[in-house]
Amino acid sequence: MKLHIVIVEPDKDRARLMIDSLRPLGHAVTVIAEATGLARRVRDLAPDIVLIDMANPSRDTLEEMTLASGPLDRPVAFFVDRTDRDLTQQAIEAGVSAYVVDGLKPERVATVMDAAITRFQMFRRMRTELETTRRALEERKLIDRAKGILMKARGLSEEDAYALLRKTAMDQGRKVAEVASALVTAAGLLS
Repeated sequence: MKLHIVIVEPDKDRARLMIDSLRPLGHAVTVIAEATGLARRVRDLAPDIVLIDMANPSRDTLEEMTLASGPLDRPVAFFVDRTDRDLTQQAIEAGVSAYVVDGLKPERVATVMDAAITRFQMFRRMRTELETTRRALEERKLIDRAKGILMKARGLSEEDAYALLRKTAMDQGRKVAEVASALVTAAGLLS
């Protein structure tokens, strides 16, 4: 699969090393040498992955680069010459897919990139599953509140209250959670 890769590297020689290691793979590579306007440029280029080479990152630079490269939108791999525990932790917590200490080794760029993409995809699936589960739990709570309102107002059993919600949803061509939400909202206005 051909990828569009953005390399963030101010040093032309180090950028050339990365480009040379990726060129045989047939990927499209764009180099950004200037950190100014990085977020806009990355957003405009919409790459598949961002590779950032930083000889000696500071906390501020690391945070700025991380936010600008959009690690929740795409895989981001950092190559740093040296670091400390806090910087490593900050990068990982920000969502960086790969954080390679001991600098840039051209023969490892493609392997690190593949690992970053795989890790990013795994975490994206986990975030999606978590969001789906959260939404389902919220809907479940809403439906339970609506059932409680119907049980109290109409003297229905829990099963009958749910059956009424379901029938109303089917009659209106809506989801049960939507009908439950409308009922909870209406009950709140009436109380």
